[in-house]
Amino acid sequence: MRLFALSTARGVALPRLLLTLGLGVLLLLVTLVATMAWHTWRLGRSQEAVAPRAGVTVDAQAAAQRLSLAVQQATLADADDTHAEAFHALHRHLASSFPTVHARLQRTEVGRHALLFTWPGSDPQAKPIALMAHQDVVPVAPGTASQWTAPPFGGQIKDGFVWGRGAWDDKAGLMAILEAVESLLKAGFQPRQTLYLVFGADEEVGGADGAARIAAQFKAQGIRLGLVLDEGLLITHGMVPGVSKPVALVGLAEKGYATVKLTAQGAGGHSSMPPPRSAIGILGEAVARVEAHPMPTHFGGLPRATFEAVAPQADGAMRWVLSNLWLTSPLVERQLEKLPAGNAMLRSTGVATVFRAGERDNVLPGVAQASVNFRLLPGDSRAEVLAHVRRVLADLPVTAEVGPEFNEPSPVSPREGPGLRWVSRALRELQPDVVVAPGLLVGGTDSRHFTEVADEVLRFAPIHATSPDMPRFHGSNERISVANHVEMIQFYERLLRLASTPP
Repeated sequence: MRLFALSTARGVALPRLLLTLGLGVLLLLVTLVATMAWHTWRLGRSQEAVAPRAGVTVDAQAAAQRLSLAVQQATLADADDTHAEAFHALHRHLASSFPTVHARLQRTEVGRHALLFTWPGSDPQAKPIALMAHQDVVPVAPGTASQWTAPPFGGQIKDGFVWGRGAWDDKAGLMAILEAVESLLKAGFQPRQTLYLVFGADEEVGGADGAARIAAQFKAQGIRLGLVLDEGLLITHGMVPGVSKPVALVGLAEKGYATVKLTAQGAGGHSSMPPPRSAIGILGEAVARVEAHPMPTHFGGLPRATFEAVAPQADGAMRWVLSNLWLTSPLVERQLEKLPAGNAMLRSTGVATVFRAGERDNVLPGVAQASVNFRLLPGDSRAEVLAHVRRVLADLPVTAEVGPEFNEPSPVSPREGPGLRWVSRALRELQPDVVVAPGLLVGGTDSRHFTEVADEVLRFAPIHATSPDMPRFHGSNERISVANHVEMIQFYERLLRLASTPP
């Protein structure tokens, strides 16, 4: 009887236990769904509501023609200043195209060909603003001229586009800024802050002769800028996972740059009697190891801020995923790592770019060298990158040193800065469909020279781009649509008006 009673008690207790567990799991699921719903609702307010407005009137064909003539100048920067006349011709073109700018603003030449324009503001207490663009362009890669739809330096206007090297990077920005300032001057506008126009002429080779000199002058004169806006990220279409609307990514920071030089030494001699391991073989293993053992990922800071900003505009279930990164970040991180652009957002990347070894087929080289170029995530440093590489190669007879040219990652500008608000408002007033989000620029710009003299440095150009457009950047068939160039002019004009509105 006692055994029967015990069995009966257990038989009753088990369903109760299962019911309790089931209720607990259900409560947990309800709590999880409610928490995710709350996060989704909370992030739904990330975009400021603004009233749409029309941009300033622009003579599109005249502006396109002025850009075309600028593109026709092959302003290539090099150590010997081989293309000096192209820069002089561009300066003459700017003077004739923007006579009011040249008459009313102070113009200063810095270094070989850099230009600095100064427009004094009405409020001496307001921190100045600097708008930046660069005059120089990259060369056309040898053997690729035949791949262009239009001559690389022809500045041809056809099919609604201005074609040519620099049409996108960065003469569209240079000309749009000047078009906007010329328009504002003619309208009788007076900026509240002093406005500087900083136009370097050697950005593509480091900016030491242009932007760096101007930044050094500002520092020496005690000039502290409230905002610097330079080229950088773009208005992307179909490039942010899960978001069908155009997304304007505004760079609040840019990655650093460092090249690690790897050197392996081995026995030289005739190739018919090789040692167990050659210098090239050792170095090849070293390069393979470095690429196979990347720096760790960091899905926080700007990458996370980007996805939180676009989450309310994501489609379907992706909105829940991006709105709840506290839970879903491991999944999102794994997916981003599979994409070159996504992987570059998450870690300091390193890839071999130069390999030097050997001179003849039948001779073993005694030394083999390789360059591994790293782009450093904010929070990492060249010292940490070098330490990582040395750990990976600890058991190989290979030395690793950082090359002489390097830049640490830039500081991260504040997400709540006035400059970002002005940029966001100007864009969304003129192009209401655009979603604005902070981003990380994986390349480099002249703006890195100004981080010590500015409160806020933004890297953004209001250029629309799809994935198929990206190879045009420094590649063949660079172009910008006439309509987009007009939008750029309207953006800079509106931005300067917003910046001058009293706080």
